[in-house]
Amino acid sequence: MQEFINTLIMKKEELFLLCIEHIQLTAVAIIMSVLIGVCLGIFITKNKKMASIVIGVANLMQSIPSLAILGFLIPIVGIGAKPAIIMVILYSILPIVKNTYTALMNINPDTIEAAKGIGMTPRQILIKIKIPLAMPVIMAGVRIASVTAVGLMTIAAFVGAGGLGYLVFSGIQTVNNHLILLGAIPAAILALLMDYVIGVIEKSVTPNGIKGSNGELIIKNSKKTPKTVIVILIIIGLSVGILGKVNFVKTTGKDTIVIGSKNFTEQLIVGSMLAYLIEEETDLNVETKLNLGGTQVAFGALKKGDIDLYVDYTGTMLVNVLGEENIYNTPEEMYTRVKEQYREKFGIETLPTLGFNNTYALAVRPDTKEKYNLKTISDLKAIEKELIAGTTIEFANRIDGLIGVQEVYDLNFKEVKAVDGALRYSAIDSGESDVIDVFKTDGLVEEFDLVVLEDDKNFFAPYYAVPLVREDTLIKYPELEKVLETLTGQITDQDMMQLNYRVDVQGKAPEKVAHDFLVERGYIK
Repeated sequence: MQEFINTLIMKKEELFLLCIEHIQLTAVAIIMSVLIGVCLGIFITKNKKMASIVIGVANLMQSIPSLAILGFLIPIVGIGAKPAIIMVILYSILPIVKNTYTALMNINPDTIEAAKGIGMTPRQILIKIKIPLAMPVIMAGVRIASVTAVGLMTIAAFVGAGGLGYLVFSGIQTVNNHLILLGAIPAAILALLMDYVIGVIEKSVTPNGIKGSNGELIIKNSKKTPKTVIVILIIIGLSVGILGKVNFVKTTGKDTIVIGSKNFTEQLIVGSMLAYLIEEETDLNVETKLNLGGTQVAFGALKKGDIDLYVDYTGTMLVNVLGEENIYNTPEEMYTRVKEQYREKFGIETLPTLGFNNTYALAVRPDTKEKYNLKTISDLKAIEKELIAGTTIEFANRIDGLIGVQEVYDLNFKEVKAVDGALRYSAIDSGESDVIDVFKTDGLVEEFDLVVLEDDKNFFAPYYAVPLVREDTLIKYPELEKVLETLTGQITDQDMMQLNYRVDVQGKAPEKVAHDFLVERGYIK
């Protein structure tokens, strides 16, 4: 408990800002969901065939995994708030549309006939009769959608939109349960607050004498009306402020460089290093969009222009992005190939390597090594049916990952349990898996006392870290290249492992570790 409190104190400012971001993103998504959902629900009451189609499509959206939706949206709308908000809207539409449609269609026909009998127009019947009577059921849908939206918005961090999910993902990557709780607990509290606020709004908009969504009769107290109005005004005020905050239109200035990174510790560190260097050595503003999803998200953002640069690895670039085999005899030949292809195909410049080679490897626990006398990956063949592989999801689906390893080494593990990020370390430590993929520079390899097996068939390609920069960015800001090349060849494998160790094991912030390294080496003051 004390460690959690210490983490809370250390991260209190960041937590506050992330809470604000989370509220802003969620509020925009909910407001847009209500506007779209209620209007659509009213519209389809006039056409039952259309109603079946709309509700069917909304049901279909619910069945698609949220990360899959983000994957489809990123190439279209880029990264940041836009794909996150659209994803939440798609998920929130169903309860609002369905409740609106159901409520309106189940109003007593005699009531409608009576309204017509006194000469009310269809519009008057809708506004003065149907919607007020349907309000409790409509608001029940809104409440469900709102609470769900708070939880769904944690995934916004996956595409660089921020929010409390940033802390959750950071905690998962570093096996830090305190960080996970620091993001999850406020999200749960926000969900409860959201439910309360929607309940207050429901009472204020539901006519007297009608049962609310909780089954209780609405009896308004006029003395409480100002309080309700204040709450609603606060929500509207937040929402208006939000619209300027959320990047529906890219608002970064002409002299701003946007730096991205993938979603693991090493990437957060090197991304922060580049940000500090550019801020120190140039007059450019720097915006960071770190902790994006894997290669697909980060590289997609670079191609689309949502970020200007990030660090990737030569092996990933060659095999995973270009789809080529590693037929090159030296790392230099591979580097030349990816540099030429990235410039020709994508208009992206590959700068010289930072120095360290973060290649893949397979690792086992010491007791597994001793029990089966393991030294190389080939040794796994004799016991493959007894072993569970607990790799990352990305590694399990990469040609230069598990797919290629199984083919080259003719391995067929008893089971493959793909998990995300640093969770694989927890899995192997608890005995849930027997062999995992690691990076040679992972600080957690030392922390969990794992044994790295020799790649005796030299399957894993070199994964030298290289900054990737859009060519148009370098043309516009030619001073960038010289600044970024300050770190060329300056970070060794051991350096990177120690930096990762400070974050993953000692619990230091990636940006602090990056800053301290640059100061120690004299790159910044």
